Amino acid sequence: MQNAPESSLVGAEYEVEVGPVAHGGHCIARTDEGRVLFVRHALPGEKVVVRVTEGNEDSRFLRADAVRVLDASKDRVEAPCPYAGPGKCGGCDWQHAKPGAQRRLKGEVVAEQLKRLAGLTPEEAGWDGTVVPAEGDKVPAGQVPAWRTRVQYAVDADGHAGLRKHRSHEVQPIDRCLIAAPGVSELGIEQRDWSGMESVDAIAATGSQDRQVVLTPRPGARLPLVELDRPASVLRVAEDGGVHRVHGRPFVRERADDRTYRVGNGGFWQVHPQAADTLVRAVMQGLLPRKGDTALDLYCGAGLFAGALADRVGDKGAVLGIESGKRAVEDARHNLQHFDRVRIEQGKVEQALPRTGITEVDLIVLDPPRAGAGKQTVKHLAGLSARRIAYVACDPAALARDLAYFAEAGYRVRTLRAFDLFPMTHHVECVAILEPAAKGA
Repeated sequence: MQNAPESSLVGAEYEVEVGPVAHGGHCIARTDEGRVLFVRHALPGEKVVVRVTEGNEDSRFLRADAVRVLDASKDRVEAPCPYAGPGKCGGCDWQHAKPGAQRRLKGEVVAEQLKRLAGLTPEEAGWDGTVVPAEGDKVPAGQVPAWRTRVQYAVDADGHAGLRKHRSHEVQPIDRCLIAAPGVSELGIEQRDWSGMESVDAIAATGSQDRQVVLTPRPGARLPLVELDRPASVLRVAEDGGVHRVHGRPFVRERADDRTYRVGNGGFWQVHPQAADTLVRAVMQGLLPRKGDTALDLYCGAGLFAGALADRVGDKGAVLGIESGKRAVEDARHNLQHFDRVRIEQGKVEQALPRTGITEVDLIVLDPPRAGAGKQTVKHLAGLSARRIAYVACDPAALARDLAYFAEAGYRVRTLRAFDLFPMTHHVECVAILEPAAKGA
């Protein structure tokens, strides 16, 4: 007998009680038949009507939006942004929740991932369970902190700049992004015609007046004449992925830890204006570097943590940074050229670190991409006998998996801190400090 064709449930509506928050900006609910729903635009404990956005009869779970709220949570507010809501912009997940409730939800997600993937309670991880807001981000319910210093606008077929809808390539045109930092909003990207462009990245540096726009044209399209409301350098992404200067500087100057960092070609830098300082402070307070220490800064980017370490370990200490991006390595070498005892190597950490021949270090900082460091890298790091390791993580699931690998390799979590450096979204930044398990026994 042949299998029946899959039957789509997209558009089907269910009345449900909303359960706990889950990683990814949604809550869990079940239909009367027991189907699992991942529901956006809802809050735990609410009674809502949901409309299915993805899934069919054979799916393990369905994705859905809450389209009517029958019994609202006390934590619910009306979303301040007109583009937040079912079927609209996918950039923010929690505009419908009070700021304090957003942080509680993020804390619950971190705790759940730690328990499920690392077998750790908050107490065992040395964490008080709170997610700390960045300085200046405590705003009343119904208001939005303007924090995002780097915004990637997608461009629709009519040349309008906007943001992508959730899990979609479709563009939601906007006239303003509420979470964009003032330096981004002042450029007036949304008011321009960007015909022929695929995307427009806008960057407003922290600690300098530098602004930059990075244009990615559609194949065969010519660059427009770029006229913005504020001065900005302009870069272009070529079809081979290379980035070329059109006019102005090819970099912006970011400021953190009393040092200026050059970041070129639209390269990585923390998005929240307080993030770099907040994370450096948490990492250094956790590691407590000493004069003469040797240290690693892995996935080092433009050298933020390597610079902070170099300042603190002094002339008799040494720091090695490893970064895969060619331009980021050039920036890190430029930024840290005044330190005689800092070296930056280019390559993937899992390949470059073994090549160094290093067998022992005092301190390690790792700030891996969203996927985490992985078992082999963790095993290698644990073999270097570091006194302390600082793990900076933008994804609690990847962090928890790697903490489990560290536990297998003989390291325990001494402290964990969580920071709300992405308000209105589901993202949360964590800093875990690890030490040899024997020391904590």
